[in-house]
Amino acid sequence: MAKVIEGLYYSESHEYVKVEGNFGYIGITDYAQNALGNVVYVDLPEVDDEVTAGEEFGAVESVKAASDLMSPVSGTIVEVNDKLDDEPELVNQDAYANWIIKVEISDMSELNNLMDAKAYAAFCEK
Repeated sequence: MAKVIEGLYYSESHEYVKVEGNFGYIGITDYAQNALGNVVYVDLPEVDDEVTAGEEFGAVESVKAASDLMSPVSGTIVEVNDKLDDEPELVNQDAYANWIIKVEISDMSELNNLMDAKAYAAFCEK
């Protein structure tokens, strides 16, 4: 069973958002990294790029497949996790500790469209 953390918001495309104030740390879930297998590359966007809920902001490539990263919320990227350039496997080691982008969320109400931990765990079991 994939690890699901309470207090985060989850999308159907297997990204999570950890909210701190007006900011959201976005990454892929443990379920997603497990499904992808060994991650070999993370295509990171640039700081100051705008992201839109439900739209692509980058990609994760593994030995098995490439998967687009879909933003669960809209906002402006204020930081990217540069460590993933050199060590993309960090996503496999701990998907929740190794977020991909930090955004300033422009519309907090978009979080209402996402799942909580319990709903996401049930979604993954389908």
